[in-house]
Amino acid sequence: MAATPAYHHGDLRRAILRAALKVIRSDGVAAISLRDLARRAEVSHAAPAHHFKDKAGLLTAIATEGYELLATTLDAAPTDTTHQLREMGVRYVEFALGHPAHFEVMFQPQLLHGEDPELTAAKERAARALRSGIEALPAGRRPDARRAGLAAWSLAHGFATLQLSGSLPTLDDDPAETFRTILADRPTTHLP
Repeated sequence: MAATPAYHHGDLRRAILRAALKVIRSDGVAAISLRDLARRAEVSHAAPAHHFKDKAGLLTAIATEGYELLATTLDAAPTDTTHQLREMGVRYVEFALGHPAHFEVMFQPQLLHGEDPELTAAKERAARALRSGIEALPAGRRPDARRAGLAAWSLAHGFATLQLSGSLPTLDDDPAETFRTILADRPTTHLP
């Protein structure tokens, strides 16, 4: 009879998150199982539940981390440029391509504990960062902030999603640079 693995991680929570992100990258979010993640981390099958309670708790933790990473990425966009919103869109695409597992989980609310306070705070932080790009537009070019934010988010999110799914044609350069170029080619009567 095989012995149950002993708890030996200094940070089991982080180890489970890393294992989950790896599974999502390779096999998709549907392949996530707390029991499988425990086996991968070499701990008892019940150990992950101490940190996440259930699969939705684990995915909520991944989404929360993703929104925090996204907010940090957006906050790092240059603020001293007339193209701040464009650069934030480029950063959004870079985030999605650099963190595809987080990105996959973040936008599937049916898989998450939507009322989780940490998730709510992380989502709000990312939303504030996105709104700051709209607010940076010159007064004469600033459209309705809510609609403009939705349009800008849709452009960046759609491009990133198409790129991650392999639906875009092969690009000659970095996808984020292609996105920057696409936005630079837009008429000035539209969003930057």
